Parts: sequence; C-alpha cells; structure tokens
Amino acid sequence: MTTRLLLLLVLALAAAVAAADTETEPRATYIVHMAKSAMPAEYADHGEWYGASLRSVSTAKMLYSYDTVAHGFSARLTAQEASDMAAMDGVLAVNPETRYELHTTRTPEFLGLAGSENLFPQSGTAGDVVVGVLDTGVWPESKSYDDAGLAEVPSSWKGTCMAGTDFNSSACNKKLIGARFFNRGYEAAMGPMDPTRESRSPRDDDGHGTHTSSTAAGSAVAGANLFGFASGTARGMAPRARVAVYKVCWLGGCFSSDILAGMDAAVADGCGVLSLSLGGGSSDYARDSVAIGAFSAMEQNVLVSCSAGNAGPGSSTLSNVAPWITTVGAGTLDRDFPAYVVLGDGRNYTGVSLYAGKALPTTPIPIVYAGNASNSTSGNLCMPGTLSPEKVSGKIVLCDRGINARVQKGFVVRDAGGAGMVLANTAANGQELVADAHLLPAAGVGEKEGALIKSYIASDPKPTATIVVAGTQVDVRPSPLVAAFSSRGPNMVTPEILKPDIIAPGVNILAAWTGKEGPTGQAADTRRVSFNIISGTSMSCPHVSGLAALLRSAHPEWSPAAVRSALMTTAYSTYTAGATGPILDAATDKAATPFDYGAGHVDPTRAVEPGLVYDIGTGEYVEFLCALKYTPNMIAALSRSKSYACAANKTYSVSDLNYPSFSVAYSTANGEAGDSGSTTVTHTRTLTNVGAAGTYKVDASVSMAGVSVDVKPTELDFAAVGEKKSFTVSFTAAKSQPSGTVGFGRLVWSDGGKHSVASPIAVTWT
Repeated sequence: MTTRLLLLLVLALAAAVAAADTETEPRATYIVHMAKSAMPAEYADHGEWYGASLRSVSTAKMLYSYDTVAHGFSARLTAQEASDMAAMDGVLAVNPETRYELHTTRTPEFLGLAGSENLFPQSGTAGDVVVGVLDTGVWPESKSYDDAGLAEVPSSWKGTCMAGTDFNSSACNKKLIGARFFNRGYEAAMGPMDPTRESRSPRDDDGHGTHTSSTAAGSAVAGANLFGFASGTARGMAPRARVAVYKVCWLGGCFSSDILAGMDAAVADGCGVLSLSLGGGSSDYARDSVAIGAFSAMEQNVLVSCSAGNAGPGSSTLSNVAPWITTVGAGTLDRDFPAYVVLGDGRNYTGVSLYAGKALPTTPIPIVYAGNASNSTSGNLCMPGTLSPEKVSGKIVLCDRGINARVQKGFVVRDAGGAGMVLANTAANGQELVADAHLLPAAGVGEKEGALIKSYIASDPKPTATIVVAGTQVDVRPSPLVAAFSSRGPNMVTPEILKPDIIAPGVNILAAWTGKEGPTGQAADTRRVSFNIISGTSMSCPHVSGLAALLRSAHPEWSPAAVRSALMTTAYSTYTAGATGPILDAATDKAATPFDYGAGHVDPTRAVEPGLVYDIGTGEYVEFLCALKYTPNMIAALSRSKSYACAANKTYSVSDLNYPSFSVAYSTANGEAGDSGSTTVTHTRTLTNVGAAGTYKVDASVSMAGVSVDVKPTELDFAAVGEKKSFTVSFTAAKSQPSGTVGFGRLVWSDGGKHSVASPIAVTWT
C-alpha cells in the first residue's frame, strides 16, 4: 500500500469518526450572519456560497437562506460546528436561536377615529399600505377580510398566497393579499407537528393571529360581538389598508429562525409596516433576531411595531427595546363588562365577566374559599385536581388568580361540581380587571374586593352569594389606565433610551377569531365564535401598526422614525375627557410614569398633523451603535445596506440619537454629581418641520429636586416644510442621589396654537 493511499484511508477514517461523533452531539438551531461583500469570486450567487460554507463544517441541511432583512442562513449545528463556523472568513456572527412567545370594537371611537376618514387617503391612492402581521396565521373566512370596495392589489406587491393544509391559494383577495407560513425552525427544534392539532399552512388554529391582523387593518363588520357583549361595528385601525400574514408562531412557540424568514419575506413582498405581537425578553441588539430584522427593515423604509410584553407591573420587564422598533405598551378602553358579586349580608362588589350562559339563582347560594376546599397547598389557585368535590359541590368557589389560566380555574371549579366562581386578583394584579368568556357563572374582582369577600367567608358561619352579569358598559372613567400586565421600563439594554414608546388599547379588545378554537382557548371549550375579546400588549401592538399604516398613507414621504415621532409627540399623558390629572396605573391606582406609558397614550387624530418630527436615518442609528462600542462585524450583522465603520477620532454619544424622548441615567458607582460639584448630561436633538411655517417655544421641567433642565435655544423659527433646526438639552444634577432614585418630566415645543410637540423625560440614578 502506497503512503498516499494510506494517508487517504486515515483521513477518511478520521472524517467518519468525526461525523459519527457529531451525530451523537446535541444540535441546536443557529442563525449565521454573513458579510455579503465577502463572497469569493468563484461562487455564482450567495446561496451557493452559504451552502458551501455550511458543508465545510457540517453535514446539516440549511433551514433557511436570508437575503432581505439579513444575509446568511440557519441550520442545526453542534456547539463545535457553530464555533468552527464563527471562525470562518466572511462570517459576521453565529447566534443561537431564541424561542419567542406571543404577548397575548369600540377602539376607533375611543381613539377619535370615528368620522375622521377624510384625514386619511382611501384605497387606490399612492398611499396604499400593506400591513404585514407575523403571528399564528389567519382565518380567511372571517368577514374582517372582506374586500368589498377595495381597488386592485397594488402592482408593486410581490407576495403570494401559499397553499397548504386546509388553505387554498384562492383564500386571498384584495384585502388579504398575502399569506405564508414558516415552520422549519419550529419542527427542527420540536419535532414534526401533530397535523390533528395544527395546520401546515397559513391557517390560524389559535386565533391570536386573526385577532391581531383584524385589529390592525380589518374591514368594517357590522353587528360584531361576543355572546352579545361589545356589540357594534368592528373595524381595524386602517380598514382600507391591505393585510399580509406570515405564520411564524406555532403551538410550541415562535422560533427566531422562522421569525427572521418571515420578516425577510414580508419586506421583500412589499409590506410597509410589520406588526409583531411577540417577544423573548431583552438581549443585546446584535443577538436579537427581531432587532436585526427590524434594523434592515428600517433601512428599507419599513416601520416595525412590536409589543412591549406582558410581564408587568414589575420594573425592567420590557421586550423589543431596540430604538429602531416602535415598542407598544397596553392601556384600557372606556368600555367595561361589569358583573356584581352580591353577598348574603347585602353587600355587593363590582367585577367583570363575559359569561353568557344560564344565570345563577337570584337567591344567594353557599360560597367557599378554594383554599379551604382542598387538601393541596395550592388549592387556593384552583389548579387541576386540587378541589374536593364534597366541599364545593353546588357552591360558588372563590379562587385566587395566578399560575394557571384564569378560564382554566373555572373548568376546575365546574368539574368539581361547583356552581360558580369568583376570581380574585392578588397583589401582582392589583385592581386591574380582565374579562373572560367563562363556561360557568363567574366574575373577576380586584385585590381589595377579593380580600373583603374572603373576610366575609371567614367570618360568617354560613356565607352565601350570587353573581349578576350586567352586560356592556361604555364611557367608563377614568380611562385609559395603564394595564397592570403591561411591561415596564427602565430599559435594561440601553438605559439612555426610554421605553416603551407609547401605549394603546390592549384590554378587553374585540376582534376577529379563528373557527378552530373556542373563545377561552381551552380544549374543553367547544363553543365557536366569529369575534373574541382578549387582552395583552399583543392587542395594543396592532393598534399602533394600523395607525402607522394610516399615517404612512397620509404621508408616504415620512420615514419610519418620522411616523413614530408623530405618534409619540402627540400622545397624551394626562386625561383629556371625563377626568383630570395624570394617567393612572391599574396596578396601583396611582399616577403612572413614562416608564409605564412612554410618551403617553396614542392620539391618532393629532398625530396626522404633528407640526414637527424627530427624524432618524440609518447613519444616525449606526452612530448610536458606535456609542455602544459595537465592533464592525456586529454593526455589519445589523445593517445590510452598506459597510459602516466607527471613526477612531470621533466621540460618539448615545444621548445624541435623535429620539423623541429623553432618558438620563446618572451612575452613583461612577461618582457622578459627587459632593465636590455638579454633573451635566447634554442631549442634542434636531426637529424637522412637516407643517406650516411657525415659531415654536419650549417649556421643560423635571420633578426631581436638585436636577435642572436647560434648553438652548428656547425658540425655533421654521419657514418651510422640511426645514431642520437643532437644539440641546442639558440636565444638571447638583448632587448625587441614592441608587434607584427617579424623576420624570416633559419637554414641549409649542407654536402657541395647533401644535404641541411633547417628549417625556426620565432621570434615573443607578
């Protein structure tokens, strides 16, 4: 045997052993970001290069190739293969996949849009906008996707209607103009899907995606209701806009390789707004697939709106905090669904309910606290199998909120023989009430009411009660309140960027629903409805997505940053009707802050004519990344338009990003504003005139002793549309404050008449 042949045999044996080893190593999905300009000349296209790069380190098959909001691919790799890939020339980053979760119509009237159609162009004009919704798919048979009266699909549209299980390509029309699904990452991580439980197609088996897309841009549907509740005309925020759906969320969650593929397709198809009601916590922007996709979307003039998350009322619980994303928190409407818990001693307490079945007797029946009707330490929570039938049969059961789903507690009570349920909030939810379509007579009550009812049960030897469901109530005041579940700031990734940006209606929202699930989403719920009422920042996000589409139709020349600025600077943080004072927090019943609501509650009729906007281009976002000390590879993984580099001889500051809000983060650890003197932090901003000529004067203040605000100049004159004027804001702290000290304020430019351009201020000591 020759030496050469022996060497080849040894190499082949080594390769076989290595391949066998990798087959036993655990694999995970990784997203590989490539430098497009680094493709060697011998490759005909980038797909060929990506494939060769993958084959050089692994036998794995490529899941997706990305070319619009990212350059690169995703594949199932071992940790060693991922490390080898990261060391290759032309590879910018290799990021492990992230699993995201969903952040689960009177609204037009509440937002002042009823009767304001003349403010916005109609379909068929140059302002025709497509809203791309990345979610659980769509129920195309819903009347919310009726295309009556719409013009032909814009010729610029490049999307398609993908056929699949129980979904034909003919399901799309002039309203629902595109539908795709992305499941390779999901199945690679979780195994083959169960076709009896979910559809391998754009069809919505969950309901969430149908609800969000119809909220954003559903057609008007008269007589919409849930079991008679909230009856009226349901319509999306932009009822003349087009809808395209990208199914990226499945029973096992939403996987970042699928999400990025959906964003890639949505931007390439021609969507002008992307709506994502999902999140996976906060992480560095260069490792956050949604942030990466959103950056490239922004470069291509696409606005990305995301939900802030449902982890409130705790602080620093936000998702989707990148400054090029519009981050949306949730508030309440002026509509409620009251139900009354009437006790045997004559007292009654107001709660909420969407129960529509047979009522309880008007004569009170026995009531028992679940914690006293169980042998389990968690019996008070009405977890499955924890209630003793002999102790609850024929009685109303009071259950504490928490751990398992609210509606599931009702099933537990019913299955144990209970006649009804009172669901009591705990301290985590305070007085916030979220209505549910229970299958037995039930009412949700606040923490205070729950405590009083428990006290009655404990003190009366034979406690009794009944529940009266009272239907729909409108013109509830004060409203809005910041929803207790809405995630809060400060921003843990970049404290100098104030998030959330804005709040919008997200509690008890009526919108279209799937025909595959009951209104509670529980397997035991066999009811089917055309519309459902649910809550979450998942519901507030598509409100802003639809409003962004309205603004883009009215002002097609505006950038995504200009649209967001218009929404933020015209938002309100104090009540405008039926109440006075600052917007309240449902969790505390006290004044909310910019960490809760950002710039305030959206006000679209003012946003269409904001007067001035804070605009931001790609170059300014890159300078922001330079201020964060991002490497060239990290920046290149985010930005696809061209190569950017941070100048070594230039000083970059996060506070110079032209954001429509101000967040000042003083550090106690660094000795800022020590005993020896004061410390000043200066922000630079530029305003662009988008209205008539005028002179604007500034007013600014912060409610923190020892911190002063100085704006220079104090007056700006604008003579023409498009004119830009810059100013500085200096925040001076006279002395150090204990860590955790916060103060808030507002900076307002006003022309003395129609326009007030307002920005929130947050000052924090860390």
